[in-house]
Amino acid sequence: MSEKEESRPVARNDVLRLRGVLESFSQLNEAEDSHQCENTIPELVKLLDSVLDAALSDPGNEQEENNAFEVVSEIYRYICSPSLDQALVDALSFELPKAVSKFAAVSLRLSDMAISIIDQLMVMCGPRDVLPILCNALGYSSKMTEASAYVIPLLSGLSKVFISIQRRQFEQIKEAIPAILNVLKNMSLQSDEAELEGVFGKVVEIANSIYAICTKMDYGMNEKLCALLGLYSLQSMALLSASASYNSSTSHSLVVRLSHIISFCGLSYLILLTSYNVNIVGSFVFGEDKDDYMDCLSHVKHGAALSVIWGYVSKEVSEATKEDLDAIKNELRCTQTKRWEALGTLKHALSFVNLPWELKRHTINFLLSVFDGHVSDEYDDELHEWSTFMPNVFSALQAIKMVIMCGPDSEYRKKSFDLLKRVLDDIPISQRFDILQALIRDTNSSSMIAILIDLVRKEMHMEVCHSTPTENQVPNTEGKARPNPSLWTPTVLELVELVLRPPQGGPPSLPEQGDAVLSALNLYRFVLMTESKGKTNHTGVVSRSSLQKVYNEWLLPLRTLVTGVVSKNQNDYDQLAVDTVCALNPLELVLYRCIELVEEKLKQPS
Repeated sequence: MSEKEESRPVARNDVLRLRGVLESFSQLNEAEDSHQCENTIPELVKLLDSVLDAALSDPGNEQEENNAFEVVSEIYRYICSPSLDQALVDALSFELPKAVSKFAAVSLRLSDMAISIIDQLMVMCGPRDVLPILCNALGYSSKMTEASAYVIPLLSGLSKVFISIQRRQFEQIKEAIPAILNVLKNMSLQSDEAELEGVFGKVVEIANSIYAICTKMDYGMNEKLCALLGLYSLQSMALLSASASYNSSTSHSLVVRLSHIISFCGLSYLILLTSYNVNIVGSFVFGEDKDDYMDCLSHVKHGAALSVIWGYVSKEVSEATKEDLDAIKNELRCTQTKRWEALGTLKHALSFVNLPWELKRHTINFLLSVFDGHVSDEYDDELHEWSTFMPNVFSALQAIKMVIMCGPDSEYRKKSFDLLKRVLDDIPISQRFDILQALIRDTNSSSMIAILIDLVRKEMHMEVCHSTPTENQVPNTEGKARPNPSLWTPTVLELVELVLRPPQGGPPSLPEQGDAVLSALNLYRFVLMTESKGKTNHTGVVSRSSLQKVYNEWLLPLRTLVTGVVSKNQNDYDQLAVDTVCALNPLELVLYRCIELVEEKLKQPS
């Protein structure tokens, strides 16, 4: 007898066993033996689980799949029986949604059958009674290996439950949203992207259901529900963007549908970029219980940023929202505060670890088109609240910095660096140095520290150039350079010391910190030469005490370190040793030049 022939009696036995369990369940109910009825439900679940295990353990076995389908179909026929007692339906409704949803991992037709069973339970029990049952079953997904398939029937059921609720829709939906979004967040940031398109399809169906309810309610009644729908859609937009395939036509279709709903909620791109406050909206929707709900909405700001970026990327999306991106970019170019607010929003896309690089690339391009070099050089002198924007601007620069360090190709990193410089140029010069200094202190990468220190040096050089009189100007104090005190302060020496004599003590680690050390030495040399030539001392660099400290505590220990590393590696022909010596050669040259300059200054009379 073949394997196929052996499996047929098993299939028949499973259906017969199921019928026996269901028949005894009905008899016990007629006998009003509620205790035995309760004991029969676990037996039913155990039988279903055994059939499921057999089907999942051998995915290619058509007979096992057919067996599972017959068993689940038998459940459906049973609950559709017009003579079925309501008490039985109520008892089964607590376990069946979870039990049959597990079968969705076997095949699409079993997923459809699970959906049909949940739909029937909703008809027989009522949507308000089924709602908490489906939410509870969703929470079980963390225990499922095939969670993405398992949640699809449950999400499908919720989309229909929402539509069917006739009273207190907002309160019912508000309680269900956290269950949906928490499961979605846990799955979308962990599961394989190919598994999730079906899940997000159901997530968007739920958004459509809430949208349909909003359109039928009076404006005053649906205001909170619209705000909740906006939060839900933005969170979904973020997770969809991070999880689904960027090039997938299905993903683009879902983005278009979500974008239309977000627009319906009154969330224009300009609002999302500049004035959408999640905390204020959360307080409006959830009231005093806001803190109990906001955990499930942790990516709403990411969704706000990505909603705009999708409109920038896709013509279909921008058409669905009827947004004019050119007009929005022009408004951002013309208004500094809005530009900074938009930067604070879009940083969430750049810092989103799970987001595909393609969307981060488009975010960089969008910001480059806003900070395009043609923004006004005039700063609003009455903008006393600039300090309120600086934390956002600083964190945005941190996000751009990480893109520069981790970008997948050189062109991408180059564009990101260009954006970093443009954003810095947009910051009032009185604050620019503080921002650069904070970025350097916040960076562990030697190469990135070197880049930032070099930017400091270039900023200081520009100030010298701008402050030196031209031929047509009347020179001040014999034409000497007058550096801007906002940049030329003792703080610049603290910056050099941070690299040459790290806070943890001792000289820097070489060759690991070689790039940062070389850049710091170049900055020190530039400051010393400029102050000496201009006969100024804004930074304190030419004071005798400073020269002695730099010579004894920075330069000589560094020379000893460099000499030791070079000596250790110069006779070794190992590739790593050769690379080390080559990397230290330019550093050594600048170091000795700094030592010479300091020695010359120390020889001069005080």
